[in-house]
Amino acid sequence: MDETDRPELGSPHRRLKLDTLVRLRWLAIAGQTAALVVVHFYLAYPLPLSYCAALVAASAWLNIFLKVRSPQSQRLSERYAALQLAYDLMQLGGLLYLTGGLGNPFVFLLLAPVMVSAAGLSARNTLYLGLLAAVIATLIATFHLPLPWPEGQTFRLPPVYAIGLWIALVCSLAFMSIYAFRVAEEARQLSDALTASELVLAREQHLHALDGLAAAAAHELGTPLATVYLSAKELVRDLADEKNPLSAETLKEELALILSQAERCREILSKLSSLSDDRDQHFRGEKLSHMIDQVVEPARAYGARIRIDIQGEGDEPMARRNPAMYYGLGNLLENAVDFADTTVTVSARWTGTQVLLEISDDGQGFSPDVMARLGEPYVTARGTRDGRPGQGQTGGGLGLGFFIAKTLLERTGADLRLRNRPPPERGAVVRIAWPRDGRSPWHLGASANDAGATRPPDLPAGETHL
Repeated sequence: MDETDRPELGSPHRRLKLDTLVRLRWLAIAGQTAALVVVHFYLAYPLPLSYCAALVAASAWLNIFLKVRSPQSQRLSERYAALQLAYDLMQLGGLLYLTGGLGNPFVFLLLAPVMVSAAGLSARNTLYLGLLAAVIATLIATFHLPLPWPEGQTFRLPPVYAIGLWIALVCSLAFMSIYAFRVAEEARQLSDALTASELVLAREQHLHALDGLAAAAAHELGTPLATVYLSAKELVRDLADEKNPLSAETLKEELALILSQAERCREILSKLSSLSDDRDQHFRGEKLSHMIDQVVEPARAYGARIRIDIQGEGDEPMARRNPAMYYGLGNLLENAVDFADTTVTVSARWTGTQVLLEISDDGQGFSPDVMARLGEPYVTARGTRDGRPGQGQTGGGLGLGFFIAKTLLERTGADLRLRNRPPPERGAVVRIAWPRDGRSPWHLGASANDAGATRPPDLPAGETHL
C-alpha cells in the first residue's frame, strides 16, 4: 500500500449530513412558531407578528428548497455547513431583535448552532460561528424592539444586569464550544486511530501474503531452473565429446534456451521483490478497459446480456489497482443484472480531466419514492421479481450491499449519481465519475496539464446525487 492509497485521517468525520441540519432547523421552526403563537394569542402580548412570521417562513422555505434540490444522504462540505449554521444564527438574531433582545429568555438558543459546529466541523469554522454569535449578542443588547409585555407596561433590564447577561452568554459560548469540540475531537481521534490500526493490519496482511507469493515463486522457479540445469548438463557433456563436436547452430540454440529460462527466473523473482514498488505497473496499474473486463466477466454467468461501450479523448487512462473499485463496481453491475430484462450496458468515457462510467439496465428502474434515500444502509430500491436472485431477499435489492459499494467508491474519489431513463425508454442508470487529479486512482494515465480536478457537472433532470 503506497501513500496515495491511504485515506485521509480526520477529514471525513467533519462532514455533516444535509438531512441533519434540515431536521434541526425544522425543530427550531416548530419551537419558534409555538413561542410566537403562545405569546401573541394566549398571553395576548403585542409583538410584530408579521415580521416574526416572515423570518420563520424564510427558514421553512429554505428547508423545502434544500429538500427538493438535494438528497437526504448528501454530506456537506465544511464551508457549506458553516454557511447554513451562520444563516440559523442570523435568523435567530433577527427574531431576538424583534422580541426584546437580551431580555428575551430564549437568547441562549444562540448557543445551539455553535454547538452543532463544535461537534461536527473544524475548530476554525466553530471559532467564526462563535464570533458571529458574540457579535449578534452585542448588537441585540444595544439595538432591539421592546420585549413583548402586557399593554401599558414596559420591561427593561437594568444596565448592570444586561451587561452581566451578555458576559454570561459570551462565556457560555466559549466554554461550551471548547467543551463540545474537545469531546467530539476525542471521538474523531479514536476513529482515526482505528483507521490507522486498519492500515497497519492491512500492511501485516500484505507481508503475510508475501509468504504465499514466495512459495508460489519457488514452485514456479522449479521448471525453468530444471530446464537450465538439463541444458547446461547436456551442453557440458557435448562439449566434452571429441567424437561429436557441436555445431555453432546447436550451441547457439542451447545458449538461447538457457538465457530465456534465466530471464523467466528473473521475472518470477521480480514479482516478489517489487510487489510494493509503484514502478511495477503489472501489479500497481491497469487500463480502464482491462478493469471493466475483469468486473464484467464474473457477471456474464448471471443470464443478462452485457454490452460494453468504451471510448474517450486521448490515451486510455490507467488506474492504481484498488480492490474497493472492483468490489463497488461489481456490486453495482450485479444489481443491474438482477433487475435487467435482457441487457445491461457498461459505458466508459474519459477526457483529460474526468473518467466517467455508466452502468444501465432495461428493467423497471428506481422507485421514485426511495430514489433520494439510496446510499443509506438497508434501503431497498426496486421491487421483487420471482426467480431472480437478490431481489426482495435479505441482503439484496440495493440495500446494505449498495451502501457498501457507494462508500467504497466514494473513498476512491468517485461521484455517484442515479437516474431513470426518460420515457419511452425503461431502466435505471448509475453514473460514476472520477476527476483525474493527484487524489484520484486514474491520475496515472493523465497528462501533466491535468492536475486540476473539475467539479461535477450540474445534475440533469431526474438525476439524483448520492
